[in-house]
Amino acid sequence: MKKLTIIGSGNMGLALAKGLVKSGLYKASSITLTRRNLGGLSEYASQGFITSNNNAEAVKDADIIVLAVLPQQVNKVLDEVKPSINPESQLFTSVVSGVTCKNIKEKLYPNLQVVRVMPNTAIAIQQSMTCFATDNASEENLSLVKEMFDTVGVSIQIQEELMTSATALCACGIAFFLRSIRAASQGGVEVGFHAHDALMMAAQTAKGAADLLLQLASHPEREIDKVTSPKGCTIAGLNEMEHNGFSSAMIKGIKTSAKIAGELYVKE
Repeated sequence: MKKLTIIGSGNMGLALAKGLVKSGLYKASSITLTRRNLGGLSEYASQGFITSNNNAEAVKDADIIVLAVLPQQVNKVLDEVKPSINPESQLFTSVVSGVTCKNIKEKLYPNLQVVRVMPNTAIAIQQSMTCFATDNASEENLSLVKEMFDTVGVSIQIQEELMTSATALCACGIAFFLRSIRAASQGGVEVGFHAHDALMMAAQTAKGAADLLLQLASHPEREIDKVTSPKGCTIAGLNEMEHNGFSSAMIKGIKTSAKIAGELYVKE
């Protein structure tokens, strides 16, 4: 079993750790979690994870390193770990928005194999949509990354220039779809349901809609056509939403998130 070190065990890092253990691919004892304040990792230490507040020490024996810090912390952290990195034997992955493979190799070593990965927080329940890209990693290491992230959802390899777009659509997208479910549940309350019933109904309906597309390999409009009859209530509701900018708002939100994601990492 490979040894994995996650540098920066915030929401994403911890979601990854929990998802990998839940999948059975990794044991907690093979994963090291780092954080400046170890008190925030006490629960994970009790579950068998190795915890550390020393990034340089934590990466020394790792086969795979996952960088999961904030973009503004990247340069400082890379400077910390550089003396402990072995570019000949370690695979370096990053889930940091806006940080390219080239950025990391410029700070560490030009021959270090780097894979840029963008999962989302559904990784904690093994339902992430994960995109990954590289400019120099071997097919063997790419297969290793895909295997790792396939156990916690679905992963696809894309061109690195599309990674910022993937951040907006998939990582930020979790929040967009959650907000749409919340809005639907609020509409349910307004038409007569109790809040907890409306939320359950909206969430399950959204899950069913997604599964129709994924399991039937269908297109949204094909499934929409099945529930929109002439002069019916569904088309009336859809058109009202479109008149108020529903699709346009979603598209603009994704484009705005992609723009901001590309600007998050600023070199020191």
